[in-house]
Amino acid sequence: MLLIYTHKITPRFSFVMKQIFNRILGIELEYTVKVEDFIKHSGPKITYTKLPLQNEFFIRSNDLLFEQGINDIQIKIQDWEGVPCFFTAGERSAIPFDIFSASFYLLSRYEEYLPHVKDIHGRFPPSESIAYQNNFLELPVIDLWAKKLLEKLKERFPDLISNKNNYSYTSIIDVTTSHCYAHKGIARSIAGVFLDLTSLRLKRIGERVSVWFNSKEDPYNNFTWLINLHKKYTIKSMFFFQFATYSAYDKNVSVNNNNFKFLIKSVSDYSTVALCASYSSFHNKEILKKEKKNLSAVINRPVNYSRLRYNRIDIPTTYRNLVETEFTKDFTMGYTHEIGFRASTCTPFYFYDINLEVQHPIKIYPFAIHDYAFLKNKSLQEADAKVKSIYQVIKKVNGSFITIFSNELLGEENKISWKNLYETILKNYHV
Repeated sequence: MLLIYTHKITPRFSFVMKQIFNRILGIELEYTVKVEDFIKHSGPKITYTKLPLQNEFFIRSNDLLFEQGINDIQIKIQDWEGVPCFFTAGERSAIPFDIFSASFYLLSRYEEYLPHVKDIHGRFPPSESIAYQNNFLELPVIDLWAKKLLEKLKERFPDLISNKNNYSYTSIIDVTTSHCYAHKGIARSIAGVFLDLTSLRLKRIGERVSVWFNSKEDPYNNFTWLINLHKKYTIKSMFFFQFATYSAYDKNVSVNNNNFKFLIKSVSDYSTVALCASYSSFHNKEILKKEKKNLSAVINRPVNYSRLRYNRIDIPTTYRNLVETEFTKDFTMGYTHEIGFRASTCTPFYFYDINLEVQHPIKIYPFAIHDYAFLKNKSLQEADAKVKSIYQVIKKVNGSFITIFSNELLGEENKISWKNLYETILKNYHV
């Protein structure tokens, strides 16, 4: 057991210690504010305060874990043996920065509480993040820090027991539009034809007619192919269906359509089915609750996992709403158009509400790759090289690799063969 001495145990302190030592490193942990208990402890121990007590393993603390609320913090990026870091700790510290305060800053999404300009969908832009601005967005720095901290601790305490995580891969399929042409109803279908005509998209008109008369499969209806592929490579998969009323940004098949309901039920026989919460539910708990209830009624089992349409997160409101509507796990923590780690970690963590200074009972599963981020890539090889670099760093720290693909892009023709890219990922990076 590892013992940590500090001058004050706060909710922030407990939150980050559990994340680093219990969830990432698998180390049994206790804390104390009593000097005599710390001195008596014969096992591995760390002092986390302003000054060391003796010649123990000492990490000099920043004030962040002992404050409340939001303050204007100046971040200066440094280097720790090739890994970016911040909150310098001075020469007497066993490591050159306060790993715990830095981890809290990133995990809590502290910077998303600070004033920033949101994009058109009310999202925090990646360009506003310190990870993007300092070129470490594609590094799970918290996990890399933890790995290096463990190495330092093992040098000092060779008998320290660490039950580290195993690498895992999860494929998430976003289903915000289950069909491109089929099951849309007469009014929407006629409107679609008219739009294609005015835009001179004659090829789409031909595809529509072929799908309507069952001479061609709807391009977005690739669910059988996906399920067979997941079986082939033994992939853990999750399908997030949007189950919402039609609106400007929510254009899936009607929730009353029996073919749509049958599709969801059939997919749920082979994979986890969860809710892709609609655009309209973003700040509306009643709509969110209704969508959750209705989807649950279709699959005849509880729906506890969520993703937000367009990866819209408004911290802390979004997670408070998810908790109040009884979701237990969320898979929205990432960026749509940028590859990388929004919270600088590839290990699931709980949401910490800085305004309330409390950890909420919802676990966040951060994803590293969203298919829309590949739209800027010029070829399958270029996209795969980017995936490989992310895979390698997650594998290095035994993290959780989560990718987001949509049935829509998988059903479209592009300069990148989406199906080939997806199968390449499953084949090469699932273990």
